[in-house]
Amino acid sequence: MSRFRDLAALSLGVILAASAAFAQQGGKLGLGRPASPDELAAWDIDVRPDGLGLPEGRGDVLTGEELYTGLCAACHGDFGEGTGRLPALAGGEGTLTDEFPVKTVGSFWPYLSTVWDYVHRTMPYGNSQSLSDDEVYALTAYILYLNDLVDEDFVLTRENLPAIRLPNEGGFIPDDRAGTELPAFSAEPCMENCKDRVEITARAGALDVTPEAEER
Repeated sequence: MSRFRDLAALSLGVILAASAAFAQQGGKLGLGRPASPDELAAWDIDVRPDGLGLPEGRGDVLTGEELYTGLCAACHGDFGEGTGRLPALAGGEGTLTDEFPVKTVGSFWPYLSTVWDYVHRTMPYGNSQSLSDDEVYALTAYILYLNDLVDEDFVLTRENLPAIRLPNEGGFIPDDRAGTELPAFSAEPCMENCKDRVEITARAGALDVTPEAEER
């Protein structure tokens, strides 16, 4: 028991010393540093429907076709029809009310900015973010062409992308029911004293969401 008391006393001493140091630094641990502008830019790559976040660049349909054939067709099909269980990019018009709708860029997606952002962020599979901005513009232009939304001489740029409307844009409406996220996220956020008390209602161990050592 004496060994246990010694270990407990040592642990308590370490905690008290750390707490004192934390208090002396004004509640700051003194770890890390501010992110540099270049580091922030590397993370800040999202694109909004109004075009905010799009970089300078341009890409035409024919260049996009060459890129698509070499990088995308193996998974998405020669004409965007999809292969096996991999997603289709074209077709599916008029199927959204069917039992098994075909959700593609032409039939389902609401904004072209999402197409650009997704290709830029995640494609090609296994080598994401390897494409140049011009290549992403070209591939996005070719996806439009596969859906009969532009002609083969079309050139996509940062300037004209926000003006392009996809067929199903009007099929999306905000879910503003009281029990959904939109009302809560639209309200003024609570920053302090938001609850009278905090109560633990479940633990990871009891929910069996933590894998056993041999499963890790």
